[in-house]
Amino acid sequence: MNERFVNLSHRATRAGLALVAAVLLLTGAAWRGVVAQSPSTLAHAAPPVTTPITHAVAGGRDSYADVVQVVAPAVVTIRTEGTSKVSPTEFQGDDFFRRFFGDQFDGSPRQPRSFKQRALGSGVIVSGDGYLLTNHHVIDGADDIRVELTDGRTLTAKLVGSDQPSDLALLKINASDLHPLALGNSDAVQVGDVVLAVGNPLGIGQTVTMGIISAKGRSTGVGDDGYEDFLQTDAPINHGNSGGALVNTKGELVGINSQILSTSEGNIGIGFAIPANMARHVMDQLRQGGRVRRAQLGVTVQAVTSDMAASLGLEQVGGAIVASVASGSAADRAGIVQGDVVESFNGQPVHDTNSLRNHVAAAEPGSNATVTILRNGSEKTLTVKLDERSNRQ
Repeated sequence: MNERFVNLSHRATRAGLALVAAVLLLTGAAWRGVVAQSPSTLAHAAPPVTTPITHAVAGGRDSYADVVQVVAPAVVTIRTEGTSKVSPTEFQGDDFFRRFFGDQFDGSPRQPRSFKQRALGSGVIVSGDGYLLTNHHVIDGADDIRVELTDGRTLTAKLVGSDQPSDLALLKINASDLHPLALGNSDAVQVGDVVLAVGNPLGIGQTVTMGIISAKGRSTGVGDDGYEDFLQTDAPINHGNSGGALVNTKGELVGINSQILSTSEGNIGIGFAIPANMARHVMDQLRQGGRVRRAQLGVTVQAVTSDMAASLGLEQVGGAIVASVASGSAADRAGIVQGDVVESFNGQPVHDTNSLRNHVAAAEPGSNATVTILRNGSEKTLTVKLDERSNRQ
């Protein structure tokens, strides 16, 4: 449930942060200078000219208020509480520390100490019967999960299932009169599209920020063996926004806010959201079976560099070159060998190693998939019966 910060990347969840806002009201007086004029000058002054008042064009408001009215009731605040244990210090039994701190360092066995941890994040209602999406790291290690709706209700949530590799979790609340958010098609999102981020940053209350889609298919490498296909946005995202909504101007959910990249743990305009299509796939499996099943090809791959592309006769840099093939794996059975360049999987182009990994993971274990490879300058299309990835792999 703690935040994990790797290099410059940070989770967007706040754990125990408080924000104090101060507002300075500046008032000023407008002074008018009056120039004295002689009576003769006033007598010959031109009559005042009245400028006609123009009325605003109906419907010309430059605003996203209508979108926010649809989205806001579907975005909730999530507060969690859990118990963490700290192992006894390694200095127990050390004479130096016993002299200063007494018998607590006498070397006798001691029980781990425990303390309460609280965290805050956001979530999105995705069905009228009370299912919510949020991040795995928002609820990780939680014993108690509370959901605060925008109408003032606070409800206890049940954890349906959680998937650390995708950083997604599915919760369930029992409530009526909910306002779920429709899931959009994140594959149709384009760089430059306007998006709104909605959540509870720093615990100050529901907040809406605006930006654009800055990039697609991003991987930050922060997750532990995670599946990353992030939408990058410059819509401000801060701690507490984790699990909140990234929506388009139609009010459709296109992403679940997950990470920020920052040198100061604050927003610098580089935020990442899990695409709605990935979220839908994970949500459906968690709802049906409580866990996510993923397919496995059985290869290790590396990115194709410009030098590799030139030596292999590729017209452009892209794809994934097979570095090794596991004996007896799906790839081995299908005839994939070291040195093959994977160009597409099930008709979807493979841009890099991350996209291949995500394509395979989204396929059904045990199903047949088509893999187009380049070998010795010739394209081949192979049929592969996919294995199931072990949760320990």
